[in-house]
Amino acid sequence: KPDNVRVSYGTAGFRGNASGMEYVFFRMGMLAALRSKLKEAAIGVMVTASHNPEHDNGVKLIDPQGEMLAQSWESLATALANVTNDQLIEQLKQIIDSQKIPLSNTSFNIVRLNVKKPSSLSLSRAVLDGASAFGATCHDHGLLTTPQLHYILACYNGGDIKVDEEHYYQNYASAFKALLNVVSLCKLNPVTSPVTVDCANGVGAAKLTKLAERIGANIIDIVVYNDGQSGKLNENCGADYVKVQQRAPAGLNMEPFHRYASFDGDADRLIYYTLDSDCNFILLDGDKIAALFATYIRDNLKKASINLRLGIIQTAYANGNSTNFLINQQNIEIACTPTGVKYLHEKALTFDIGVYFEANGHGTITVNQECKNKISAAAFDPNKSAEERFAAKKLKLFLDIINQTVGDAMCDLLAVEAILQDKNWSVKEWYRIYTELPNRQAKVQVADRRIIETGDAERKVILPSMLQPAIDELVRKYPSGRSFVRPSGTEDVVRVYAEANTQENADDLAQQVSLAVYNIGGGVGKKPLF
Repeated sequence: KPDNVRVSYGTAGFRGNASGMEYVFFRMGMLAALRSKLKEAAIGVMVTASHNPEHDNGVKLIDPQGEMLAQSWESLATALANVTNDQLIEQLKQIIDSQKIPLSNTSFNIVRLNVKKPSSLSLSRAVLDGASAFGATCHDHGLLTTPQLHYILACYNGGDIKVDEEHYYQNYASAFKALLNVVSLCKLNPVTSPVTVDCANGVGAAKLTKLAERIGANIIDIVVYNDGQSGKLNENCGADYVKVQQRAPAGLNMEPFHRYASFDGDADRLIYYTLDSDCNFILLDGDKIAALFATYIRDNLKKASINLRLGIIQTAYANGNSTNFLINQQNIEIACTPTGVKYLHEKALTFDIGVYFEANGHGTITVNQECKNKISAAAFDPNKSAEERFAAKKLKLFLDIINQTVGDAMCDLLAVEAILQDKNWSVKEWYRIYTELPNRQAKVQVADRRIIETGDAERKVILPSMLQPAIDELVRKYPSGRSFVRPSGTEDVVRVYAEANTQENADDLAQQVSLAVYNIGGGVGKKPLF
Protein backbone atom coordinates (compact mmCIF):
# COMPACT_ATOMS: atom_id res chain seq x y z
CA LYS A 1 0.00 0.00 0.00
CA PRO A 2 1.39 3.42 -0.93
CA ASP A 3 1.91 5.88 1.90
CA ASN A 4 -0.47 8.83 2.38
CA VAL A 5 -3.20 7.37 0.17
CA ARG A 6 -6.75 7.01 1.48
CA VAL A 7 -9.71 5.46 -0.34
CA SER A 8 -13.38 5.14 0.60
CA TYR A 9 -15.95 2.45 -0.22
CA GLY A 10 -19.02 4.15 -1.67
CA THR A 11 -22.12 3.21 -3.64
CA ALA A 12 -19.92 2.03 -6.49
CA GLY A 13 -17.32 0.39 -4.27
CA PHE A 14 -13.73 1.61 -4.65
CA ARG A 15 -12.91 3.55 -7.81
CA GLY A 16 -9.96 5.49 -9.13
CA ASN A 17 -6.91 5.39 -11.34
CA ALA A 18 -6.02 1.72 -11.78
CA SER A 19 -2.31 2.35 -11.33
CA GLY A 20 -1.22 1.28 -7.88
CA MET A 21 -4.61 -0.11 -6.76
CA GLU A 22 -3.64 -3.78 -6.59
CA TYR A 23 -3.50 -3.67 -2.78
CA VAL A 24 -7.16 -2.58 -2.62
CA PHE A 25 -8.29 -5.44 -4.85
CA PHE A 26 -6.19 -7.96 -2.92
CA ARG A 27 -7.72 -6.86 0.37
CA MET A 28 -11.25 -6.96 -1.07
CA GLY A 29 -10.61 -10.54 -2.12
CA MET A 30 -9.83 -11.34 1.52
CA LEU A 31 -12.87 -9.43 2.76
CA ALA A 32 -15.13 -11.27 0.29
CA ALA A 33 -13.80 -14.59 1.57
CA LEU A 34 -14.57 -13.57 5.15
CA ARG A 35 -18.08 -12.44 4.29
CA SER A 36 -18.62 -15.68 2.42
CA LYS A 37 -17.74 -17.65 5.56
CA LEU A 38 -20.06 -15.48 7.64
CA LYS A 39 -23.03 -15.74 5.26
CA GLU A 40 -22.30 -19.37 4.31
CA ALA A 41 -22.94 -18.43 0.71
CA ALA A 42 -21.12 -17.25 -2.38
CA ILE A 43 -20.12 -13.58 -2.53
CA GLY A 44 -19.61 -11.73 -5.80
CA VAL A 45 -16.63 -9.54 -6.59
CA MET A 46 -16.92 -7.21 -9.57
CA VAL A 47 -13.94 -5.52 -11.17
CA THR A 48 -15.36 -2.47 -12.95
CA ALA A 49 -15.52 1.29 -13.22
CA SER A 50 -18.50 1.35 -15.51
CA HIS A 51 -18.79 4.91 -16.81
CA ASN A 52 -15.28 6.09 -15.88
CA PRO A 53 -12.42 6.65 -18.35
CA GLU A 54 -10.45 3.65 -19.52
CA HIS A 55 -7.50 4.31 -17.17
CA ASP A 56 -9.77 4.02 -14.12
CA ASN A 57 -10.99 0.83 -12.52
CA GLY A 58 -12.86 -0.26 -9.43
CA VAL A 59 -14.02 -3.14 -7.27
CA LYS A 60 -17.25 -3.81 -5.43
CA LEU A 61 -18.64 -6.71 -3.43
CA ILE A 62 -22.08 -8.20 -3.98
CA ASP A 63 -24.10 -9.99 -1.32
CA PRO A 64 -25.65 -13.47 -1.71
CA GLN A 65 -29.03 -12.53 -3.22
CA GLY A 66 -27.46 -10.25 -5.81
CA GLU A 67 -27.91 -7.16 -3.64
CA MET A 68 -25.26 -4.56 -2.95
CA LEU A 69 -22.88 -5.08 -0.03
CA ALA A 70 -24.56 -4.41 3.32
CA GLN A 71 -23.91 -0.81 4.37
CA SER A 72 -22.57 -1.96 7.73
CA TRP A 73 -19.70 -3.63 5.87
CA GLU A 74 -18.79 -0.57 3.80
CA SER A 75 -16.95 0.89 6.79
CA LEU A 76 -15.14 -2.42 7.29
CA ALA A 77 -14.06 -2.35 3.64
CA THR A 78 -12.81 1.22 3.99
CA ALA A 79 -10.88 0.45 7.17
CA LEU A 80 -9.29 -2.66 5.66
CA ALA A 81 -8.23 -0.81 2.52
CA ASN A 82 -6.59 2.03 4.42
CA VAL A 83 -4.52 0.37 7.12
CA THR A 84 -0.77 0.16 6.59
CA ASN A 85 0.79 -3.14 5.57
CA ASP A 86 2.06 -3.89 9.07
CA GLN A 87 -1.46 -3.26 10.48
CA LEU A 88 -3.23 -5.52 7.98
CA ILE A 89 -3.25 -8.74 10.02
CA GLU A 90 -4.50 -6.97 13.12
CA GLN A 91 -7.29 -5.28 11.12
CA LEU A 92 -8.39 -8.65 9.72
CA LYS A 93 -8.48 -10.07 13.24
CA GLN A 94 -10.65 -7.16 14.38
CA ILE A 95 -13.13 -7.81 11.56
CA ILE A 96 -13.23 -11.53 12.35
CA ASP A 97 -13.81 -10.88 16.05
CA SER A 98 -16.31 -8.02 15.70
CA GLN A 99 -18.43 -9.90 13.15
CA LYS A 100 -18.01 -13.28 14.88
CA ILE A 101 -16.88 -14.92 11.65
CA PRO A 102 -16.43 -18.70 12.02
CA LEU A 103 -13.15 -19.37 10.24
CA SER A 104 -13.83 -23.09 10.50
CA ASN A 105 -16.73 -22.76 8.06
CA THR A 106 -16.23 -24.19 4.60
CA SER A 107 -14.94 -21.58 2.19
CA PHE A 108 -17.75 -20.76 -0.20
CA ASN A 109 -17.35 -19.84 -3.82
CA ILE A 110 -16.58 -16.28 -4.84
CA VAL A 111 -17.71 -15.34 -8.31
CA ARG A 112 -15.29 -12.99 -10.04
CA LEU A 113 -16.04 -11.08 -13.22
CA ASN A 114 -14.36 -8.17 -14.90
CA VAL A 115 -15.17 -5.35 -17.25
CA LYS A 116 -13.28 -4.76 -20.49
CA LYS A 117 -10.34 -2.63 -19.33
CA PRO A 118 -6.58 -3.06 -19.84
CA SER A 119 -5.99 -3.15 -16.07
CA SER A 120 -8.69 -5.70 -15.30
CA LEU A 121 -6.60 -8.85 -15.71
CA SER A 122 -3.95 -7.94 -13.12
CA LEU A 123 -6.52 -6.46 -10.73
CA SER A 124 -8.71 -9.56 -11.00
CA ARG A 125 -5.65 -11.65 -10.24
CA ALA A 126 -5.16 -9.60 -7.08
CA VAL A 127 -8.75 -10.37 -6.03
CA LEU A 128 -8.22 -14.08 -6.57
CA ASP A 129 -4.97 -14.00 -4.61
CA GLY A 130 -6.68 -12.28 -1.69
CA ALA A 131 -9.57 -14.73 -1.68
CA SER A 132 -7.19 -17.66 -1.88
CA ALA A 133 -5.34 -16.34 1.17
CA PHE A 134 -8.40 -17.41 3.20
CA GLY A 135 -8.83 -20.66 1.30
CA ALA A 136 -11.84 -19.55 -0.72
CA THR A 137 -12.82 -21.51 -3.82
CA CYS A 138 -13.21 -19.07 -6.70
CA HIS A 139 -15.45 -19.52 -9.72
CA ASP A 140 -14.33 -17.22 -12.51
CA HIS A 141 -17.11 -16.58 -15.05
CA GLY A 142 -14.91 -14.36 -17.16
CA LEU A 143 -15.96 -11.23 -18.98
CA LEU A 144 -19.61 -10.39 -18.21
CA THR A 145 -21.69 -7.34 -17.42
CA THR A 146 -22.21 -6.28 -13.81
CA PRO A 147 -25.94 -7.17 -13.90
CA GLN A 148 -25.10 -10.63 -15.18
CA LEU A 149 -22.91 -11.16 -12.11
CA HIS A 150 -25.77 -10.12 -9.83
CA TYR A 151 -28.13 -12.49 -11.64
CA ILE A 152 -25.74 -15.46 -11.64
CA LEU A 153 -24.85 -14.98 -7.97
CA ALA A 154 -28.52 -14.83 -6.90
CA CYS A 155 -29.35 -17.96 -8.90
CA TYR A 156 -26.29 -19.79 -7.57
CA ASN A 157 -27.16 -19.07 -3.96
CA GLY A 158 -30.77 -19.96 -4.73
CA GLY A 159 -29.68 -23.51 -5.47
CA ASP A 160 -28.89 -23.43 -9.18
CA ILE A 161 -25.18 -24.20 -8.89
CA LYS A 162 -24.88 -24.78 -12.64
CA VAL A 163 -26.14 -21.32 -13.58
CA ASP A 164 -24.07 -19.66 -16.29
CA GLU A 165 -24.14 -16.91 -18.90
CA GLU A 166 -26.39 -18.87 -21.26
CA HIS A 167 -28.96 -19.27 -18.47
CA TYR A 168 -29.23 -15.47 -18.33
CA TYR A 169 -29.88 -15.11 -22.07
CA GLN A 170 -32.44 -17.90 -22.22
CA ASN A 171 -34.33 -16.59 -19.18
CA TYR A 172 -34.79 -13.01 -20.38
CA ALA A 173 -35.18 -13.83 -24.08
CA SER A 174 -37.96 -16.27 -23.20
CA ALA A 175 -39.69 -13.73 -20.95
CA PHE A 176 -39.59 -11.05 -23.65
CA LYS A 177 -40.94 -13.36 -26.34
CA ALA A 178 -43.65 -14.68 -24.02
CA LEU A 179 -45.02 -11.18 -23.38
CA LEU A 180 -45.08 -10.33 -27.07
CA ASN A 181 -46.75 -13.64 -27.89
CA VAL A 182 -49.47 -13.07 -25.29
CA VAL A 183 -50.58 -9.84 -26.94
CA SER A 184 -49.94 -11.21 -30.46
CA LEU A 185 -47.74 -8.23 -31.20
CA CYS A 186 -45.43 -10.17 -33.49
CA LYS A 187 -48.38 -10.56 -35.88
CA LEU A 188 -50.31 -7.34 -35.35
CA ASN A 189 -47.42 -4.92 -34.99
CA PRO A 190 -44.37 -6.40 -36.73
CA VAL A 191 -41.10 -4.65 -36.02
CA THR A 192 -40.44 -2.14 -38.79
CA SER A 193 -37.65 -0.06 -37.31
CA PRO A 194 -34.50 -1.00 -35.44
CA VAL A 195 -33.29 0.30 -32.10
CA THR A 196 -29.66 1.41 -32.29
CA VAL A 197 -27.74 0.82 -29.07
CA ASP A 198 -24.45 2.55 -28.24
CA CYS A 199 -22.62 0.05 -26.01
CA ALA A 200 -19.85 2.52 -25.02
CA ASN A 201 -17.17 0.19 -26.43
CA GLY A 202 -17.77 -1.91 -23.34
CA VAL A 203 -18.60 -5.45 -22.35
CA GLY A 204 -22.30 -4.95 -23.11
CA ALA A 205 -21.78 -5.00 -26.89
CA ALA A 206 -21.00 -8.69 -27.23
CA LYS A 207 -23.54 -9.62 -24.55
CA LEU A 208 -26.37 -7.65 -26.15
CA THR A 209 -25.58 -9.30 -29.47
CA LYS A 210 -25.95 -12.72 -27.85
CA LEU A 211 -29.23 -11.76 -26.18
CA ALA A 212 -30.62 -10.41 -29.46
CA GLU A 213 -29.68 -13.65 -31.22
CA ARG A 214 -31.67 -15.66 -28.65
CA ILE A 215 -34.72 -13.47 -29.26
CA GLY A 216 -34.56 -13.27 -33.05
CA ALA A 217 -34.30 -10.35 -35.48
CA ASN A 218 -37.88 -11.00 -36.60
CA ILE A 219 -39.04 -9.98 -33.13
CA ILE A 220 -36.67 -7.13 -32.29
CA ASP A 221 -34.04 -5.57 -34.54
CA ILE A 222 -31.12 -4.39 -32.40
CA VAL A 223 -28.22 -2.57 -34.08
CA VAL A 224 -25.10 -2.50 -31.90
CA TYR A 225 -22.99 0.67 -32.15
CA ASN A 226 -19.61 1.25 -30.44
CA ASP A 227 -19.01 -2.46 -30.13
CA GLY A 228 -15.45 -2.20 -28.82
CA GLN A 229 -13.73 -3.16 -32.05
CA SER A 230 -12.36 0.37 -32.25
CA GLY A 231 -12.52 3.36 -29.93
CA LYS A 232 -11.91 3.60 -26.20
CA LEU A 233 -14.27 2.66 -23.42
CA ASN A 234 -16.66 5.54 -22.56
CA GLU A 235 -14.74 8.02 -24.72
CA ASN A 236 -17.29 10.41 -26.29
CA CYS A 237 -19.93 7.72 -25.94
CA GLY A 238 -22.00 5.84 -23.38
CA ALA A 239 -24.93 6.70 -21.15
CA ASP A 240 -23.08 9.17 -18.94
CA TYR A 241 -21.71 11.08 -21.92
CA VAL A 242 -25.12 11.33 -23.59
CA LYS A 243 -26.87 12.37 -20.36
CA VAL A 244 -24.36 15.05 -19.34
CA GLN A 245 -23.49 16.40 -22.79
CA GLN A 246 -27.08 16.22 -24.09
CA ARG A 247 -25.81 14.95 -27.44
CA ALA A 248 -25.42 11.72 -29.37
CA PRO A 249 -22.26 9.60 -29.21
CA ALA A 250 -19.54 10.80 -31.57
CA GLY A 251 -20.05 9.64 -35.14
CA LEU A 252 -23.64 8.43 -34.76
CA ASN A 253 -25.80 9.64 -37.65
CA MET A 254 -29.33 9.98 -36.32
CA GLU A 255 -32.69 10.23 -38.05
CA PRO A 256 -35.74 11.99 -36.57
CA PHE A 257 -37.86 9.86 -34.23
CA HIS A 258 -35.83 6.69 -34.70
CA ARG A 259 -35.01 4.94 -31.44
CA TYR A 260 -31.49 5.23 -30.02
CA ALA A 261 -30.15 4.08 -26.66
CA SER A 262 -26.85 4.07 -24.78
CA PHE A 263 -25.42 1.75 -22.14
CA ASP A 264 -22.56 2.56 -19.80
CA GLY A 265 -19.37 0.52 -19.84
CA ASP A 266 -20.66 -2.42 -17.79
CA ALA A 267 -24.27 -2.22 -18.99
CA ASP A 268 -26.18 -1.25 -15.86
CA ARG A 269 -27.34 2.18 -17.11
CA LEU A 270 -29.74 2.85 -19.98
CA ILE A 271 -30.57 6.14 -21.70
CA TYR A 272 -32.84 6.60 -24.74
CA TYR A 273 -32.76 9.53 -27.16
CA THR A 274 -33.87 10.67 -30.61
CA LEU A 275 -34.26 13.76 -32.82
CA ASP A 276 -37.46 15.71 -33.38
CA SER A 277 -38.67 16.76 -36.81
CA ASP A 278 -36.38 19.82 -36.67
CA CYS A 279 -33.41 17.62 -35.73
CA ASN A 280 -33.32 18.90 -32.15
CA PHE A 281 -31.84 16.39 -29.70
CA ILE A 282 -34.40 14.73 -27.39
CA LEU A 283 -33.29 12.82 -24.30
CA LEU A 284 -35.39 10.17 -22.56
CA ASP A 285 -33.45 9.55 -19.36
CA GLY A 286 -34.08 7.56 -16.22
CA ASP A 287 -37.02 9.78 -15.24
CA LYS A 288 -38.82 9.01 -18.52
CA ILE A 289 -38.06 5.29 -18.22
CA ALA A 290 -39.40 5.21 -14.65
CA ALA A 291 -42.56 7.04 -15.72
CA LEU A 292 -43.08 4.62 -18.63
CA PHE A 293 -42.65 1.57 -16.39
CA ALA A 294 -44.77 2.90 -13.53
CA THR A 295 -47.71 3.96 -15.67
CA TYR A 296 -47.67 0.62 -17.51
CA ILE A 297 -47.72 -1.26 -14.21
CA ARG A 298 -50.39 1.03 -12.75
CA ASP A 299 -52.62 0.65 -15.84
CA ASN A 300 -52.43 -3.15 -15.80
CA LEU A 301 -52.99 -3.35 -12.05
CA LYS A 302 -56.12 -1.27 -12.52
CA LYS A 303 -57.35 -3.32 -15.49
CA ALA A 304 -56.70 -6.54 -13.57
CA SER A 305 -58.46 -5.20 -10.44
CA ILE A 306 -55.41 -6.00 -8.32
CA ASN A 307 -54.84 -3.82 -5.28
CA LEU A 308 -51.10 -3.43 -4.63
CA ARG A 309 -49.05 -0.52 -3.33
CA LEU A 310 -47.01 0.90 -6.20
CA GLY A 311 -44.34 3.51 -5.59
CA ILE A 312 -41.67 5.38 -7.52
CA ILE A 313 -38.45 6.26 -5.76
CA GLN A 314 -36.57 9.33 -6.96
CA THR A 315 -33.57 11.41 -5.96
CA ALA A 316 -33.27 15.18 -5.91
CA TYR A 317 -31.99 14.95 -9.51
CA ALA A 318 -35.41 13.87 -10.78
CA ASN A 319 -36.88 16.50 -13.07
CA GLY A 320 -39.59 18.54 -11.36
CA ASN A 321 -42.12 17.92 -14.11
CA SER A 322 -41.63 14.15 -13.85
CA THR A 323 -42.57 14.36 -10.18
CA ASN A 324 -45.58 16.56 -10.95
CA PHE A 325 -46.73 14.19 -13.71
CA LEU A 326 -46.55 11.10 -11.53
CA ILE A 327 -48.22 12.65 -8.47
CA ASN A 328 -50.81 14.99 -9.96
CA GLN A 329 -51.72 13.27 -13.25
CA GLN A 330 -51.06 9.61 -12.51
CA ASN A 331 -51.75 9.54 -8.77
CA ILE A 332 -48.68 7.39 -8.11
CA GLU A 333 -46.92 7.54 -4.76
CA ILE A 334 -43.44 9.13 -4.75
CA ALA A 335 -40.59 8.72 -2.27
CA CYS A 336 -37.27 10.57 -2.35
CA THR A 337 -33.89 9.28 -1.13
CA PRO A 338 -30.29 10.48 -1.21
CA THR A 339 -28.35 9.87 -4.41
CA GLY A 340 -27.11 6.29 -4.78
CA VAL A 341 -28.84 3.09 -5.90
CA LYS A 342 -28.30 1.45 -2.51
CA TYR A 343 -30.71 4.02 -0.99
CA LEU A 344 -33.18 3.76 -3.85
CA HIS A 345 -33.22 -0.04 -3.82
CA GLU A 346 -33.71 -0.20 -0.06
CA LYS A 347 -36.69 2.19 -0.26
CA ALA A 348 -38.18 0.36 -3.25
CA LEU A 349 -38.41 -2.81 -1.18
CA THR A 350 -40.86 -1.08 1.20
CA PHE A 351 -43.51 -1.06 -1.58
CA ASP A 352 -45.36 -4.04 -3.01
CA ILE A 353 -43.96 -2.93 -6.35
CA GLY A 354 -41.19 -0.35 -6.34
CA VAL A 355 -39.84 1.42 -9.42
CA TYR A 356 -36.62 3.36 -9.13
CA PHE A 357 -34.35 5.06 -11.63
CA GLU A 358 -31.73 7.67 -11.17
CA ALA A 359 -31.83 10.30 -13.90
CA ASN A 360 -28.58 8.79 -15.23
CA GLY A 361 -30.49 5.68 -16.30
CA HIS A 362 -29.59 3.28 -13.47
CA GLY A 363 -32.62 1.55 -12.05
CA THR A 364 -34.95 -1.41 -11.87
CA ILE A 365 -38.26 -2.68 -10.48
CA THR A 366 -38.68 -4.65 -7.26
CA VAL A 367 -41.69 -6.81 -6.42
CA ASN A 368 -41.95 -9.19 -3.49
CA GLN A 369 -42.78 -12.86 -4.03
CA GLU A 370 -46.18 -12.66 -2.35
CA CYS A 371 -47.25 -9.95 -4.78
CA LYS A 372 -45.87 -11.87 -7.76
CA ASN A 373 -47.92 -14.87 -6.64
CA LYS A 374 -51.01 -12.67 -6.35
CA ILE A 375 -50.52 -11.35 -9.90
CA SER A 376 -49.94 -14.88 -11.26
CA ALA A 377 -53.06 -16.17 -9.53
CA ALA A 378 -55.13 -13.34 -10.98
CA ALA A 379 -54.05 -14.32 -14.49
CA PHE A 380 -55.94 -17.63 -14.10
CA ASP A 381 -58.71 -16.63 -11.69
CA PRO A 382 -62.04 -17.88 -13.14
CA ASN A 383 -63.88 -15.25 -11.12
CA LYS A 384 -62.18 -12.47 -13.05
CA SER A 385 -63.21 -11.30 -16.50
CA ALA A 386 -61.17 -12.14 -19.58
CA GLU A 387 -59.93 -8.55 -19.69
CA GLU A 388 -58.80 -8.71 -16.05
CA ARG A 389 -56.99 -12.01 -16.57
CA PHE A 390 -55.34 -10.67 -19.73
CA ALA A 391 -53.99 -7.60 -17.91
CA ALA A 392 -52.72 -9.73 -15.03
CA LYS A 393 -50.94 -12.08 -17.40
CA LYS A 394 -49.30 -9.18 -19.23
CA LEU A 395 -48.14 -7.69 -15.95
CA LYS A 396 -46.74 -11.01 -14.75
CA LEU A 397 -44.75 -11.50 -17.96
CA PHE A 398 -43.56 -7.90 -17.97
CA LEU A 399 -42.14 -8.28 -14.47
CA ASP A 400 -40.38 -11.47 -15.60
CA ILE A 401 -38.33 -9.35 -18.02
CA ILE A 402 -36.88 -7.29 -15.16
CA ASN A 403 -33.62 -8.16 -13.41
CA GLN A 404 -34.75 -7.31 -9.89
CA THR A 405 -31.33 -7.70 -8.29
CA VAL A 406 -29.89 -4.54 -9.84
CA GLY A 407 -30.26 -2.04 -12.66
CA ASP A 408 -29.68 -3.97 -15.90
CA ALA A 409 -29.45 -2.03 -19.17
CA MET A 410 -30.20 -5.07 -21.34
CA CYS A 411 -33.32 -6.09 -19.39
CA ASP A 412 -34.50 -2.49 -19.12
CA LEU A 413 -34.06 -2.10 -22.89
CA LEU A 414 -36.29 -5.14 -23.48
CA ALA A 415 -38.86 -3.78 -21.03
CA VAL A 416 -39.01 -0.41 -22.81
CA GLU A 417 -39.32 -2.09 -26.20
CA ALA A 418 -42.07 -4.39 -24.93
CA ILE A 419 -44.15 -1.50 -23.60
CA LEU A 420 -43.74 0.54 -26.79
CA GLN A 421 -44.87 -2.44 -28.86
CA ASP A 422 -47.77 -3.21 -26.54
CA LYS A 423 -48.97 0.39 -26.73
CA ASN A 424 -48.08 0.65 -30.43
CA TRP A 425 -46.14 3.79 -29.53
CA SER A 426 -43.26 5.41 -31.30
CA VAL A 427 -40.61 7.20 -29.26
CA LYS A 428 -42.55 10.40 -30.02
CA GLU A 429 -45.60 9.32 -28.00
CA TRP A 430 -43.38 8.24 -25.14
CA TYR A 431 -41.51 11.55 -25.06
CA ARG A 432 -44.77 13.50 -24.98
CA ILE A 433 -46.15 11.98 -21.76
CA TYR A 434 -44.72 15.07 -20.03
CA THR A 435 -42.37 17.91 -20.94
CA GLU A 436 -39.22 18.17 -18.85
CA LEU A 437 -38.18 21.43 -17.29
CA PRO A 438 -34.89 22.71 -18.76
CA ASN A 439 -32.03 21.96 -16.39
CA ARG A 440 -28.30 22.34 -15.95
CA GLN A 441 -25.70 20.49 -13.90
CA ALA A 442 -22.35 21.93 -12.82
CA LYS A 443 -19.62 21.35 -10.28
CA VAL A 444 -17.60 23.73 -8.12
CA GLN A 445 -14.05 23.04 -6.94
CA VAL A 446 -13.74 23.48 -3.17
CA ALA A 447 -10.95 23.11 -0.64
CA ASP A 448 -12.84 20.52 1.41
CA ARG A 449 -16.18 19.06 0.33
CA ARG A 450 -16.79 17.79 3.88
CA ILE A 451 -17.82 21.24 5.08
CA ILE A 452 -21.00 20.87 2.98
CA GLU A 453 -23.65 18.91 4.85
CA THR A 454 -27.12 18.23 3.45
CA GLY A 455 -30.48 16.93 4.68
CA ASP A 456 -33.98 16.20 3.35
CA ALA A 457 -32.61 13.57 0.91
CA GLU A 458 -29.89 16.02 -0.19
CA ARG A 459 -32.43 18.66 -1.19
CA LYS A 460 -31.40 21.16 1.49
CA VAL A 461 -28.01 22.39 2.77
CA ILE A 462 -27.56 22.24 6.53
CA LEU A 463 -23.99 23.56 6.66
CA PRO A 464 -22.65 26.16 6.02
CA SER A 465 -25.77 27.73 7.46
CA MET A 466 -25.65 30.74 5.10
CA LEU A 467 -25.69 28.67 1.91
CA GLN A 468 -29.28 27.37 1.82
CA PRO A 469 -30.84 30.86 2.39
CA ALA A 470 -28.66 32.15 -0.45
CA ILE A 471 -29.88 29.33 -2.75
CA ASP A 472 -33.52 29.96 -1.75
CA GLU A 473 -33.17 33.65 -2.58
CA LEU A 474 -31.75 32.86 -6.01
CA VAL A 475 -34.41 30.25 -6.82
CA ARG A 476 -37.22 32.73 -6.12
CA LYS A 477 -36.04 34.88 -9.04
CA TYR A 478 -36.81 32.24 -11.70
CA PRO A 479 -40.20 30.83 -12.77
CA SER A 480 -40.38 27.10 -11.93
CA GLY A 481 -36.94 27.47 -10.37
CA ARG A 482 -35.40 24.71 -8.28
CA SER A 483 -31.80 24.08 -7.28
CA PHE A 484 -29.84 21.96 -4.84
CA VAL A 485 -26.18 21.23 -4.16
CA ARG A 486 -24.44 18.18 -2.73
CA PRO A 487 -20.81 17.26 -2.05
CA SER A 488 -19.25 14.72 -4.38
CA GLY A 489 -18.62 11.32 -2.89
CA THR A 490 -15.19 10.95 -4.48
CA GLU A 491 -13.55 14.34 -5.08
CA ASP A 492 -13.41 17.83 -3.56
CA VAL A 493 -16.17 19.30 -5.68
CA VAL A 494 -19.73 20.33 -4.95
CA ARG A 495 -22.28 19.26 -7.52
CA VAL A 496 -24.92 21.80 -8.53
CA TYR A 497 -28.30 21.09 -10.11
CA ALA A 498 -30.71 23.78 -11.35
CA GLU A 499 -33.92 23.84 -13.36
CA ALA A 500 -36.25 26.60 -14.51
CA ASN A 501 -38.86 27.42 -17.13
CA THR A 502 -36.33 28.11 -19.91
CA GLN A 503 -32.86 26.78 -20.65
CA GLU A 504 -31.45 30.30 -20.38
CA ASN A 505 -32.92 30.67 -16.89
CA ALA A 506 -31.75 27.20 -15.85
CA ASP A 507 -28.22 28.01 -17.02
CA ASP A 508 -28.28 31.36 -15.24
CA LEU A 509 -29.61 29.84 -12.01
CA ALA A 510 -26.89 27.17 -12.09
CA GLN A 511 -24.30 29.89 -12.61
CA GLN A 512 -25.54 31.97 -9.68
CA VAL A 513 -25.82 28.99 -7.33
CA SER A 514 -22.32 27.85 -8.34
CA LEU A 515 -20.97 31.28 -7.41
CA ALA A 516 -22.78 31.13 -4.06
CA VAL A 517 -21.19 27.73 -3.38
CA TYR A 518 -17.78 29.10 -4.35
CA ASN A 519 -18.10 32.15 -2.12
CA ILE A 520 -19.68 30.48 0.91
CA GLY A 521 -18.41 26.91 0.60
CA GLY A 522 -14.68 27.52 0.27
CA GLY A 523 -14.21 27.55 -3.48
CA VAL A 524 -10.69 27.28 -4.91
CA GLY A 525 -9.19 28.14 -8.28
CA LYS A 526 -11.05 30.16 -10.86
CA LYS A 527 -14.62 31.19 -10.14
CA PRO A 528 -17.13 28.98 -11.99
CA LEU A 529 -18.14 30.59 -15.28
CA PHE A 530 -20.01 28.86 -18.09
